[in-house]
Amino acid sequence: MPNKHYTYIARCRSGVLYTGYTNDLERRAEKHNRGKGAKFTRGRGPVEIIYFEEFPSKSAAMVREAEIKRLTKPEKLKMIVVTENE
Repeated sequence: MPNKHYTYIARCRSGVLYTGYTNDLERRAEKHNRGKGAKFTRGRGPVEIIYFEEFPSKSAAMVREAEIKRLTKPEKLKMIVVTENE
């Protein structure tokens, strides 16, 4: 089974968005919620992964992560809504 790589957006309790990379979405969400994930999300939990994209390689997922991080919050939310409505 090939490895899966994901770029994801998580919403923190305060509504702030965090974009990251992982190869296991469930484990990453649990890590964020235990305060062991990214420094940015510590103390901002619980977090909920509200969006993700799957990629065949880590490098492709990380390129997409960088692209998403350059978006504004309204652009990220619009991207999420459009995807949910497809």
